[in-house]
Amino acid sequence: MKKVNIGGVPEHFNLAWYLTLKNGEYKAEDINLRWHDYYGGTGAMCKGLRSGDIDIAVILTEGIIKDIIAGNPSKIVQTFVETPLIWGIHVAADSKFKTIKDIKGTRAAISRYGSGSHLMAYINAKNNDWDLKKDLNFEVIKNLDGAVKGLTEGDADYFMWEKFTTKPLVDDGIFRRIDNCPSPWPCFVIAVREEFIDNNKDDLKTILNIINNTTTDFKAIPSIDKTIANRYEQELEDVKEWLSLTSWSQELIDEKTITNVQNQLFNLKIIPKKVDYLDLIHPLEGSF
Repeated sequence: MKKVNIGGVPEHFNLAWYLTLKNGEYKAEDINLRWHDYYGGTGAMCKGLRSGDIDIAVILTEGIIKDIIAGNPSKIVQTFVETPLIWGIHVAADSKFKTIKDIKGTRAAISRYGSGSHLMAYINAKNNDWDLKKDLNFEVIKNLDGAVKGLTEGDADYFMWEKFTTKPLVDDGIFRRIDNCPSPWPCFVIAVREEFIDNNKDDLKTILNIINNTTTDFKAIPSIDKTIANRYEQELEDVKEWLSLTSWSQELIDEKTITNVQNQLFNLKIIPKKVDYLDLIHPLEGSF
């Protein structure tokens, strides 16, 4: 049986992977797919792909594009979630900050440099016409638990993370959300180490076909809203709203979208250069 390591954030976006694993769908195809939760998010997954700890990552679009340009020997093989990620901008519940204007020039908590929380802080700054050199400061907090500690103890001032994931912390009076910042592109892609693509194309196609069969009909799974609410400790109405806003994809990310991401990252000086579309993606014939 072929062992394959895959990583992703332990959030509701990735429930389809859990369901297909629970159903034994990969083992039925002689693939031992092992899921690894990455609480540190995109930056930690980029490191995992580089080291070979994981073969596949379900990862933020902007983060993996930045890291491939920086030398990560991986390629994007598919869009996973087509819709943008809605990043909530959070402060501690008792913070003096009330608006986006108030946090200008303060310290953003980020999981690590190169992570989504880091890159989206630039997008938020650009959206609000901030000076990117003067008005952005960062405090590395590693993960969501670190953000709770950092904001509560005053080591950082605001934190950007997916709105619905952090909603329970807002409901519990730990965070207060002062605004939202949607990503200007599809949020999650599936990236694979080039060495794995070269040596395991058939297994990779099988894995993608299995997950795509599930995401195609994901919203039609009976009581899926209740399953998500229970598993991720979220309110049912929040889950219903999230499901109404979210669309999965079974297609390779297109060149226009890649160009848009690169243009924005380059203009923000997050990437040093723009590269060809084929340097970032790998088309797989015969997959879903």
